[in-house]
Amino acid sequence: MSALALPSPREEAWRWSALAALPALAEATPRADALPVAPAFGGPHLTFIDGVYRPERSNPGPVAVGAVDAASAHPLARLATAPGWTLALGDDHAAGLVEIIHVSTGGANHVPARIALAAGAQARIVETFVGDGWANRLTAIALGKGARLMRALRLTQASGFTSLRDEAEIGEGASLVTVALGAGGAGSRIDAALTLTGTAAYAEMGGALLARGEQRHEAAVVVRHEAEKGVSRQIWRAVADDTASASLAARVEVAEGAQKTDGEQSLRGLLLKRAATVNLKPELEIFADDVKCAHGATVGELDAQALFYLASRGVPPAAARALLTHAFVADALDRIGEEAVRDAFIADADAWLEAH
Repeated sequence: MSALALPSPREEAWRWSALAALPALAEATPRADALPVAPAFGGPHLTFIDGVYRPERSNPGPVAVGAVDAASAHPLARLATAPGWTLALGDDHAAGLVEIIHVSTGGANHVPARIALAAGAQARIVETFVGDGWANRLTAIALGKGARLMRALRLTQASGFTSLRDEAEIGEGASLVTVALGAGGAGSRIDAALTLTGTAAYAEMGGALLARGEQRHEAAVVVRHEAEKGVSRQIWRAVADDTASASLAARVEVAEGAQKTDGEQSLRGLLLKRAATVNLKPELEIFADDVKCAHGATVGELDAQALFYLASRGVPPAAARALLTHAFVADALDRIGEEAVRDAFIADADAWLEAH
């Protein structure tokens, strides 16, 4: 890792990235003093500590652990060549809620994963990141005809950096929904390339990034429509406090011949202090003439009239700010279909707000 090659901020796709701390994290030695992290939802679960699978803390169920058939040219994801995990389901098979727990104790770890769902298969996956250090992940996803995958990503590391790269191919009538929450103290980059290869495929990716202090969060997602009647949604909310920054780049590409495409982006930022920064970059590139694509991007502060109204009803200022910010964040987290998971994510967001 001494020759770690990182993208430059001079590259457009990395202009808002904060990667300067990664070389030191890559050279650091993990402490290996992780406290046990219990699974939150019951059922199958895997625990990785510093990128190493811990069978004594796991119940993998349908998930296989070992070498992963996944590779990427992405500058961070290509580092993920260690043993990881694979979920492969046959036609019409279903997996219950699977939980993947990633614990870091300093240093860097790079773990790949592959999710392959055959026709009609269904799976639900929650990934939780805790601890300190650099957790770097590559997830390769292949969804067959009519397959359904729900993923929830819970970024709660106390310090360091979390970098996630998703590369997905979504087949005919298949559906991929991914919701992320950044509510820890670490910086992050959530990066994805989602390709709708089949007719009437559906892709949704979004979530909420909460930053304070000098923290920096970033999401960069490209959704490419290559077939007719595809639907995509990118729904992101960013909250920045103190001198922190959150950056959202959402791109939709509609290939020639991908008629009847329906693509929508909703990027919204909330500044809790004026020294904070939210960057938004929605993009549309369309080469078909019968499509419905739209994007919206807004950055603002808490509504003064709403704060005045709550104050007039006896709500203390701090509680009023937390209440309005909760509503802003919940707009994205409500997209999680699993009630227990959604409640856990909202509880994490509320804990972040209460710590303000």
